[in-house]
Amino acid sequence: MPPNLWPIISSVFGVILVMVIGGGCRRAGWLTREADRSLARLTTNLLIPSFFLDRILYGTSTDTLAVAWMPPVVGFVTTTVGFMLALWFARLVGPAIGLDTDAKQRAFGLCAGICNYGYIPLPLAEKFYENAVVDLILHNVGVDLALWSVGLAVLCGSSANGWRQALTNPPLIAVVLAIVIKHVVGVGVVPPFVMSAFSLLAACAIPMGLVLSGAIIVDFLGESKLGHSWRVVIAAIGFRQCIMPLLMLGAATALIRSEDLRQVMMLQASMPSAIFPVVLIRLYDKDVSTALSVVLSTSLAALILIPFWLGIGQWWLGV
Repeated sequence: MPPNLWPIISSVFGVILVMVIGGGCRRAGWLTREADRSLARLTTNLLIPSFFLDRILYGTSTDTLAVAWMPPVVGFVTTTVGFMLALWFARLVGPAIGLDTDAKQRAFGLCAGICNYGYIPLPLAEKFYENAVVDLILHNVGVDLALWSVGLAVLCGSSANGWRQALTNPPLIAVVLAIVIKHVVGVGVVPPFVMSAFSLLAACAIPMGLVLSGAIIVDFLGESKLGHSWRVVIAAIGFRQCIMPLLMLGAATALIRSEDLRQVMMLQASMPSAIFPVVLIRLYDKDVSTALSVVLSTSLAALILIPFWLGIGQWWLGV
């Protein structure tokens, strides 16, 4: 094991501990389900945009517009490929593992096709790959676009409303605004007290997101029946955390030259499935049980597999 991997392991468990604390707050009644919607809106519409503004305006990865387009394209393409492969995989092995309906296969395709691209990789990047933070933020813009277009098509067969949702969400607007300020207007035009306020709000974004994620996972644990879907659990871990990391690290080796973007790919390759697709599946009244099996199993396996794949990625990509 590389000697610099132990701090990463410690940080991964630190991130997970914040989520566990969020779950504890839910159990204790300090964070109620009624508060989820307002806190989620606050995080999505204010705290995360503030985080993006703060990091992009003072980051170094977008000093030229010539490099700003690449991370979103990579995020969109890798997530789209993930969705397509996950749905194909579900169609192929579904009848043998209990994914015996179109709804179950589509839920598997959506959840297994997208990795956790925000609340877990961002704090890891902040601590260990600081120069890659801005590339990760821009990469996530592409992931969001893929989720609300291709992802919705995988789930429902239609993505028209998804594009509108993706193009009008506050985090994307914050990214575009930050790039315009940095490259067209100039950072000096923003008063220092305004940036100080954004920095304070940015510091709240990741902790709030992790606490909320932990509370939501506790709710899902009460609804899930992992023991009754062990074949789906094995398939989810095998696809999301065995097959996809190999494909993503291979693609990074062959196609990406930027060290920062390689670090982003390494972080993404090590991640479990994202939590938000479960909310999306519930919103569209699709197969929540399959979604829970995929998300919870990969999240639990991530305690071991995130450090494992980060270690492999450091060796493989030389970053």
